Amino acid sequence: MAAVTDTNFSELADQELLTRIENGVLWITINRAKAGNAIPFYVRDRLIELFRSAHLDLNVRSIVFTAAGEKHFCTGADLSVQQPMAPKPEGAPDRVAGTGVNMMRRGFQTLMQAMLDCEKPIIVAQNGTAAGGGSMFVLAADLVIAADTAKLIQVFVRRGLIPDGGVAHLLPRIVGMHKAKELIFFGDDLDAAGMKELGIANRVVPTAELETAAREWAERLASGPTKAIGWSKKLLHDAMEVDRRTLLEEEAMLVEINAATHDGMEGINSFREKRPVEFTGW
Repeated sequence: MAAVTDTNFSELADQELLTRIENGVLWITINRAKAGNAIPFYVRDRLIELFRSAHLDLNVRSIVFTAAGEKHFCTGADLSVQQPMAPKPEGAPDRVAGTGVNMMRRGFQTLMQAMLDCEKPIIVAQNGTAAGGGSMFVLAADLVIAADTAKLIQVFVRRGLIPDGGVAHLLPRIVGMHKAKELIFFGDDLDAAGMKELGIANRVVPTAELETAAREWAERLASGPTKAIGWSKKLLHDAMEVDRRTLLEEEAMLVEINAATHDGMEGINSFREKRPVEFTGW
């Protein structure tokens, strides 16, 4: 791998995070197989940009997030690559109080929220092991298709660490509190079959079929009513956070707004006219 300097981070991000748009699907691939697909700060920041821009991009109607190789999906942050810091004034200590907090806030926590807040449905095509911070991507996805060789590992405890990147927020909402504690306290491997049993993975397929399965679902989503799917995603996420009255008020407003969209009207008109529906995404 090329030496990292402050002048080639953008170029490295282009090489280590591959993107393309096909049939309304944004494909994002971590391309760091030799490094366990661990992500350095510049790949992390590029991912944040991608999810935020996809939220508003009418050309993107669904997203597939995957990785190169068959061994690892993502093993978390690549801590061997240090993010450059602004010059300190003379006499300042090497580490100022609050530095770690700010790094967490602007790092994987921001990345998690960029995924959750993205209007477009995100499918993780998990090609291998997702460990530590890398498990956040699986938990924050809207849908997960896992290769039969995939694993999920809350590896933090093995290193004497606590979960970060929002894992403690996401995991119990999917598997329940007691199971989340088991996975985090012990840090044992969870295989693909176990992921499906716990509701973390929607489907498990042979590795050779992973891309085809992800494309099938992603293109099906990309041909659907994008705004309705996005607002449904928001309602489902908010249902875990707000009280009943607040959620029902939000639901009522979004139902009215959605009914006035092109796709909302198209759904009703196609039913009345007894013809196939044609959604545009707006």
